[in-house]
Parts: sequence; C-alpha cells; structure tokens
Amino acid sequence: MNEKTMTKKELEFCRWYARLQNSKEAAIRAGFTVMPEYRAMCLLSKKSVTEKIHELEKENRADENLIAAGFKRLAFGSCADAVKLILSCGGDKSPDLDSLDLFTVSEIKYTCGKGMEIKFFDRLKALERLAEISESGKDSSAMSLYEAIERSAAEKENGESFG
Repeated sequence: MNEKTMTKKELEFCRWYARLQNSKEAAIRAGFTVMPEYRAMCLLSKKSVTEKIHELEKENRADENLIAAGFKRLAFGSCADAVKLILSCGGDKSPDLDSLDLFTVSEIKYTCGKGMEIKFFDRLKALERLAEISESGKDSSAMSLYEAIERSAAEKENGESFG
C-alpha cells in the first residue's frame, strides 16, 4: 500500500502525527472518532503509513532549519547597510536599494526634509526563539514512543512474541 492507495483519512493521520507526535490526537484530528487509539495503533503498524510519517517529519525538520536560519540572521545580522541608507539620505546620490541587506529592518519611515527613522527587529526575541527551536529539537520522547510502536509492529509481523 503506497500513498496513492492510502485513504484521505490515513494521509491526514500521517500529517497530524508528523506534526503532533501524538497518535491518539492525530487519529482524532484525521477523523477517526470511534476508538481513535486503536485506529492509531493499527495505522502505525502499516509500513506505508510509517514511511509517509518519516517523509513528512523530514520535511518538517527542513522547514524548522529554514526558520532557524532566519532567526539566526535576525539575531546576528549586520546593520551596516541600514546605516548606509541613513547616511545617504541627505546626499545627491541615492543608494542602490537592491544591493543593501535590510533583512534585520522591520520598519522605515522617511519624512521629506526631516530625515529617516529605521526600526530593527528585536535581536533578543530572535535569540529566544532560536533557544526554543533548539530545545524542541532535543525532545526525543515522542520519537522513542513511535520507534517502540514501530518495533512492536515489526515483531508482530514476524510472529515474534512481545516481552
């Protein structure tokens, strides 16, 4: 059974499980309202379901890495190009805006004849979010539960006894 033969509910279960790492909650959100814990265990025993979950978890980790990279850029990025923009404000030559790195800038106000005001994203908040992302990556308890269920399912398929 591959993704094409999986039902919409099974695919939805995979998506929710990859996000939540909670089998019962994923089953409920996917629409399995009758005996969701049992349905979740049945689904997790299917190889196609576990493969899809692994695929989705890889995608989630890639997204988290991209988000972390953005926060790193906010926390540690340079403000030099913003200063160049301010200094060029009164001059005859306007700066090449495409060449300026203004990623750390959250707001620019320009008033004719009065100057320019630039606000930056909060570096401390960016560092706090980076710490949260780092801590969430260390929580492997949900994954160890998932791996235990997967091993039990494999043992069941092979006819081995539990114990």
